[in-house]
Amino acid sequence: MARINTNVSAVIAQRTLRQNQRDLSLSLERLSSGLRINRGADDPAGLINSESLRAEIAGANQAISNSQRAINIIATAEGALNEVASLLIDIQRLVVESANTGALSADEIRANQLQIDSAVESITRIANTTTFAGRNLLDGSLDYVCSGVNKADIPALELHSVQFGTANFIPVDVVVTTSAQKAELQFRNSQTTTNVTLEISGPKGATTLSFLSGTRASAIIAAVNIISDATGVGASLINSANPASGVTFRSAGYGSDQMVSIKPLHGAGTFPVVNTDGDTVVSDRGRDAVARINGIQSVGRGLNLYLHTTGLSLSMTLGEDFGLNSTSFMITGGGAVFQLGPDVNTNQQVSIGLQSVAASRLGNTAVGFLSQIVTGSDYSVEHGHTTRASEIVNEAIRQVAVLRGRLGSFERNTLQTNINSLSITVENLTASESAIRDTDFAVETSRLTRSQILVNAGTSVLALANSTPQSVLSLLQG
Repeated sequence: MARINTNVSAVIAQRTLRQNQRDLSLSLERLSSGLRINRGADDPAGLINSESLRAEIAGANQAISNSQRAINIIATAEGALNEVASLLIDIQRLVVESANTGALSADEIRANQLQIDSAVESITRIANTTTFAGRNLLDGSLDYVCSGVNKADIPALELHSVQFGTANFIPVDVVVTTSAQKAELQFRNSQTTTNVTLEISGPKGATTLSFLSGTRASAIIAAVNIISDATGVGASLINSANPASGVTFRSAGYGSDQMVSIKPLHGAGTFPVVNTDGDTVVSDRGRDAVARINGIQSVGRGLNLYLHTTGLSLSMTLGEDFGLNSTSFMITGGGAVFQLGPDVNTNQQVSIGLQSVAASRLGNTAVGFLSQIVTGSDYSVEHGHTTRASEIVNEAIRQVAVLRGRLGSFERNTLQTNINSLSITVENLTASESAIRDTDFAVETSRLTRSQILVNAGTSVLALANSTPQSVLSLLQG
């Protein structure tokens, strides 16, 4: 059929050419931008998925940065603690040297005391000046804040990690189900009945004492207590009001690592001892405290209790008179919170407490604090208190070492593993986002070539279609 008003072939050719031109433009856009999706119309569902993946990638990358910054903070604190540990070791050396009074003059001991004073001052200065980006790390400002702690019940408390979540405070209830005990043996006679040589062993060591037949309990007690610093065993009357009640031998500390052993040597003489139940034995061990903290069984060592859960990690020391009792307090704030995950919620945050390492905080109420060994204080070596000073410094060294170990464990087992895990997550998320959104150049190049050919062919076909009506002229001419 020959019509000139409507050229259907040209209309079809125009529609096809427009489609091919759109395909060509789309391929050029994708190849030039490198993206398969440049606007929502390109792939609505793909755009939604890729935007969600991009948000996850951004969150994971920031979490990696957060973890790296936390490592820098921990490294700064740990470096300062290393210097504190070195100073404490120097102080311990000076204390031990000062105990050598037979070889040192009073002036030399005073010189040692001056060095100790300077080292203790330096420790406090380090605690007050260790900062990261203007934030103090070791002055106690990153420690947790508690209220309602009865110092008679809990003389020492360290909070390592607390997860508050949406709560404003965390209540802590402590119920002791098994009390701590010292190792104890009893000699239930008023005096010895034979000549006897005893081997007295305790947590610090062993020594021997010889007693004649008829030696009274008071004399035995005096002899044992003179050497108690060498054995870790002290003696007292079973009944303080009755000198004839006999002698009780107790370890200096509480717990299963404390022991008392009383043995006659070589079977010479008799010295019958019994435990608190009246059973004839030659040795006894102490007992660790057992408690429930917020309903969870804690680990005990002597008077010390330890709890490590996801929401609460702490260590505390019970008072000697606590017994089978209960106490409670509240954690109201504090700590350093690190955002280690891509989403802001409690499960992806870690909180850690950093206690002060100032001289007034290193040590404990049982032995004393580091600030008490300087000139003019209670346990200065200048006045001969080398034994107590050594105990205080040893406790300070232990506390700093434990804190360094906690920080090292946090860096290695939490922060570094978090970075490794998130890095793998970022790799997989990036690969998924790329598969959805990025241009596959091999495929798109093939489409471009096809579109170019079709556009060229469509242009030629349209020209041919436009020329077709001219054939009607031959009919008019005939």
